[in-house]
Amino acid sequence: MADTQQVDARAERKAAKLAREISAFSKAHGGAEGHVAYIGERGARIVLVGADGGWGDLVAPTCAIAEQAVEKSGITVHESFDGEFAAKVKTGPYEWQRMAGIQLGGPANG
Repeated sequence: MADTQQVDARAERKAAKLAREISAFSKAHGGAEGHVAYIGERGARIVLVGADGGWGDLVAPTCAIAEQAVEKSGITVHESFDGEFAAKVKTGPYEWQRMAGIQLGGPANG
């Protein structure tokens, strides 16, 4: 029983920490929306998009912790990362260079 309480307390602390980070991102970007995506054994990715188009992500050890964190932060959470939500992301020269470098003219693989 004590082990379960320790795990629950640890999960609660992690969710609270992620919620603070989400809230800080939201404050810095004039508000935020998010999407939680399962990424296998590594847990869940919380993708954040600010009202200004800035974006970022956080990784939670489980989907339950990620969902608890976004709920605590109070942001709007989308079921999928597409459509109008995805269109809010603003990319700059860095992102375009990285994407193009991976696909076109980047270092040879091998």
